[in-house]
Amino acid sequence: MELIMQPWPWYVSGALIALIMFIMLYFGKSFGFSSNLRTLCTMCGADKFAPFFQFDWQTQSWNLMFLIGSGIGGYLAMNFLSPEGYTVAISDATISDLAALGFDSPEGFVPASQFSWEALSNINNLWILIAGGFMVGFGARYAGGCTSGHAISGLSDLQPASLLAVVGFFIGGLAMTHFLFPLIY
Repeated sequence: MELIMQPWPWYVSGALIALIMFIMLYFGKSFGFSSNLRTLCTMCGADKFAPFFQFDWQTQSWNLMFLIGSGIGGYLAMNFLSPEGYTVAISDATISDLAALGFDSPEGFVPASQFSWEALSNINNLWILIAGGFMVGFGARYAGGCTSGHAISGLSDLQPASLLAVVGFFIGGLAMTHFLFPLIY
């Protein structure tokens, strides 16, 4: 049990991701979380309104199971497999930079001032979450996939469009971190 309760080195996780990708490539599957939104919309009848949603959603049921399993796994890891009082290890410089912007030190995995039910009562936090969710959803659709789909599955398939998308993700992340984030907060 102690093996599961501690963080694993990056090279173990990387090797496991590579193994899963080889298995998925062998079976002709491609990974990506954002494709689940298309599948869920099709299941709910969106195929009657837009041609984009007209496909056999049952061929993507494995990806829905992965989505559900990820949620269940995250819940189990957070509530039953995390050591008592565990706080994510981030650098002191990051903590001080975030404190200068008004963020509390994380207690657990994220700062409660931004990610809690109480944070939703703050209208600024609510607008930031809504705008951020819209931009992530639009960006994933515009890029033809999400970060996990392009960076893990697309690069494994040696797709040039995925390489371009991943470079764009990094440029956008750097611009957000160094320019927009300080302006917003």
